[in-house]
Amino acid sequence: MDTKQIVIGTIVGSVTLYIVGYLIFDVAVADFYAANRGPATGAFRDAPLQWAAVLSNVSYAALVTLGVASRAGAPTIVRGIVTGGVIGFLLWFCADFYLYGYFNTYNLTVASVDPLLEFVHAGIGGAVIAAVLARIPKAA
Repeated sequence: MDTKQIVIGTIVGSVTLYIVGYLIFDVAVADFYAANRGPATGAFRDAPLQWAAVLSNVSYAALVTLGVASRAGAPTIVRGIVTGGVIGFLLWFCADFYLYGYFNTYNLTVASVDPLLEFVHAGIGGAVIAAVLARIPKAA
């Protein structure tokens, strides 16, 4: 694993996670999240701050890239799916249940389903990152 791989994987992963996240969370299951909000009022923005979403995806992609790149052997799409999916699931399982325990923004249904959706989201990101990393020669 070298700096070039990490930077390229992070950039490609950021774009992938942003697009896939939009398709999953803002298009495919937006109604599910809206229907399962908790009693908190005024907690959600009318329009999300896109710069914050971009920064979030850069960090997320860096984490998945480090996970994919640090596995033994050459990166493969299947390893990328599994590594990215597990990272996404564990990260959001932790965050969702913590947020559920302390805030009234979503109900238990969202806390239970969101980590599973994140397995898909981060798994796709991990697959794309692994596919790109497999084509980048390692530094000597």
